[in-house]
Amino acid sequence: MTQQANKQTNVWLSQHEATVSNYKDYGVSPVVLPSEAEVGEAMLEELLKTAEGKDGDINIALLGGRGAQAFHRLLGEKAKNGELDDVLARLNVFTQDALAPMSMQNSLSFVRDFERILGDAFFAKIKSFTPMQTDLEDVQAGLEDYLQKLERLGGLDIFFIGHGPEDNAASHLAYIKPFSGAKASHMAGLIPISASILEHHISKFKAGGSAISQQDEAECRAAGMILTLGPAAILGAKKLVQSVVDASTAPAKKVTYAKVLNTSISEDETTAQAQLNENPGLWFRLHPNKVSFVLPDVTDGK
Repeated sequence: MTQQANKQTNVWLSQHEATVSNYKDYGVSPVVLPSEAEVGEAMLEELLKTAEGKDGDINIALLGGRGAQAFHRLLGEKAKNGELDDVLARLNVFTQDALAPMSMQNSLSFVRDFERILGDAFFAKIKSFTPMQTDLEDVQAGLEDYLQKLERLGGLDIFFIGHGPEDNAASHLAYIKPFSGAKASHMAGLIPISASILEHHISKFKAGGSAISQQDEAECRAAGMILTLGPAAILGAKKLVQSVVDASTAPAKKVTYAKVLNTSISEDETTAQAQLNENPGLWFRLHPNKVSFVLPDVTDGK
């Protein structure tokens, strides 16, 4: 594992060499579905197609926040009734980002939200669950252990991914934020937090129905960094499944998603890297096997 730090004190971890020129711009063709429930069903279908198409373990990264809640409720229901036991028994489940330092028991942790929606039966039936550890003395060492496990298992079969709004009509994937210096070789990073990301994180948890104590919110607001999977993990996944369902509560996504939809990535390496650094949501365009499920209001005025 190699480490790179830039002047903003972002720390990126690399396992393999790669540059933007190793990839091409495949564009984005959104699949517009009429309801959040139908987005959840479509996401489940992508998981089932992967399960049918390969033997052995299935490695997935769960999407936090609103984007996958309908999907997670479906998984929880089917875990209770035994309908998907054969598939669940093959799942190695990873989280993709986290705020740190923060107690793993904090209700604003994605882990607690996953437990709330997916339920005990889901976690009892899957093969493994690997969250990013946010309460370690050496958070970076914990992240390196996480990446080593992911590599031992063969990487992600499905990266369930969202789309987060940023200033200047930019966007983040996982929690790769603008001007954090993320490159195609970076598997994961530790990034100083911004007030806008903290506010977005807390507001989307509240919109999703999480019960949040004042103590948990205060601890979350005191977090100093973001742990996130990086472009190499996204581009190395066998399939990307994106969902954007909350433009009604996060209306900036209408503009930021449209920018990803309509911005072509330059064939010039230096220009392309600058585009991706300014707007990390564009990394999604570089994956050849992806689907983007959105609600009608996300593409209003695209």
